[in-house]
Amino acid sequence: MPIYSAPTRDTRFIVNEVLDLGSYGNLPGFEMASADVTNAVINEGGKFCAEVLAPLNQSGDQEGCTRNEDGSVTTPKGFKEAFDLFNEAGWGTLSHPEEFGGQGMPHVLGFAMEEFISSANQAFGMYPGLTNGAISALIAKGSQEQKEKYLPKMVSGEWTGTMNLTEPHCGTDLGMIRTKAEPQSDGSYAITGTKIFISAGEHDMSENIIHLVLAKTPGAPDSTKGISLFVVPKFIVNEDGTPGERNGVMCGSIEHKMGIHANSTCVLNYDGAKGWLVGEENKGLAAMFIMMNAARLGVGIQGLSQAEVSYQNAVAYALDRRQGRALTGPADPDAQADPIFVHPDVRRMLMDAKTFTEGMRMLCLWGALQVDLTHKAQTEEEREEADMMIGLLTPVIKGYGTDKGYEVATNMQQVFGGHGYIEEWGMSQFVRDARIAQIYEGTNGVQAMDLCGRKLAQKGGAAIQAFFKVVGEDIAAAKDDETLAPMAEALEKALGQQQAATMWFMQNAMQNPNHLGAGAHHYMHIMGIVSLGWMWLRMAKTAAAALAGGSDDTAFYEAKLASARYYMDRFLPDAGALRRKLESGSESMMALGEEAFATAA
Repeated sequence: MPIYSAPTRDTRFIVNEVLDLGSYGNLPGFEMASADVTNAVINEGGKFCAEVLAPLNQSGDQEGCTRNEDGSVTTPKGFKEAFDLFNEAGWGTLSHPEEFGGQGMPHVLGFAMEEFISSANQAFGMYPGLTNGAISALIAKGSQEQKEKYLPKMVSGEWTGTMNLTEPHCGTDLGMIRTKAEPQSDGSYAITGTKIFISAGEHDMSENIIHLVLAKTPGAPDSTKGISLFVVPKFIVNEDGTPGERNGVMCGSIEHKMGIHANSTCVLNYDGAKGWLVGEENKGLAAMFIMMNAARLGVGIQGLSQAEVSYQNAVAYALDRRQGRALTGPADPDAQADPIFVHPDVRRMLMDAKTFTEGMRMLCLWGALQVDLTHKAQTEEEREEADMMIGLLTPVIKGYGTDKGYEVATNMQQVFGGHGYIEEWGMSQFVRDARIAQIYEGTNGVQAMDLCGRKLAQKGGAAIQAFFKVVGEDIAAAKDDETLAPMAEALEKALGQQQAATMWFMQNAMQNPNHLGAGAHHYMHIMGIVSLGWMWLRMAKTAAAALAGGSDDTAFYEAKLASARYYMDRFLPDAGALRRKLESGSESMMALGEEAFATAA
């Protein structure tokens, strides 16, 4: 059976030492996040995920969800009971506003918990995860009546939430949606249409499901400018706040998926279902983007989470499995063979996984802090800077994080050799579950185009220039430290590659937009490489200071420095190769006509 233990020591290091959460104690919500409280949340949250959720991961994958004849859905054995325990412990309330029953704590702690949940059981984590996105949208765009009616029970976990975008004929191009919203005399709307790929769309774990649905009102523009957002509960809410009459929304089928089998990804049929407008008519896409941005960060965490759990299992296997001898001579002469851990190619895969996961964890938690500062920083200037930085990095966290997360999961499967291909070892599930993260909430090609086509040019390039500035400042400061200087110089070269790639886009993409499209994926990966390098430089600085200060935990901090050097040696050089690919432009990519792609004789 696969193993999982939450990386609580590494998370505490990032939260308490690198990000220094305690230094923000003057901001709302942070005053409750003392080191003692933070450590307790991280440790107990990790324990809950390892002991309650992880044991259900493989069995949930094997059993999957079941659609019953009446359209209801039954989740795998143990899921409902685990969800009840999750809600009773308040794990879903960490970062939500106290006004609606949340604990009001920093998003940093909420993001840490998201990673633990997703590593332990990604399919389970999607039920509260989708709810969090729906909560964010209602907080931002819902009326006061809607907030009071839905949010307290969504925050508590008594009710869950979904986001309904995709239809059978359209995905990313939402201007093509056909779901209709007909106004009714009582102020509601009759929602009719079909939505597909709706995660957590129907299940037995909560007493109500609050769907947020994109639809078009009569006469609305036939484009993205004609989209409105509606709240459509599974059960109409009575005046006393209890679930009442069944609404006209039904699960038509459960999608047969490659992975995340324990999450009920549904086709939902709306047949005159009662819905209520959220925000302004024809402004639904802006409201839905609030959900999507929250979801994109959550999906980036899913990339990290599957990399982490697959890495833990690969390390355990590499230390136990014996095959061949170390190239430098027998490591264990008394045994017939050495553990495969001694072989450099196995160590390459493990070190790639270790340095990606630890760097990505730092980037995700840094991103969570920017989300907090966007709302809670003391000055408008600080809030705007944080908002600009997380806006810029969101497609990188989602796109690069899930591309590399999937790569790590497959490499960890590779460590197992033939056993990795056998279902009982569990590595196949990590690969299958990781694969969806590259696809939903906007495929990674869409993330790359969001980064390069929108974010780089916003406000005259202010965000990317701010990124270059802050990374450059950290590099310059690190050069004065003998331990950090080689790392800083390596990162400076990679940053230079990103700056050169940015300039190439500026000089060439205007004359031929295909140049931007052809290079966007490469640019996103360059920025991902540089961003994790920046995170590793910050972690190395903290680790070096701890060692210089006489810390008792020398093994942990020395491992951090060794891992940082590995990242700089083995990841940063890829930025140059990717820049050269980007600068090859789009001519050869777009040269062939359709007929040249046919393979039939």
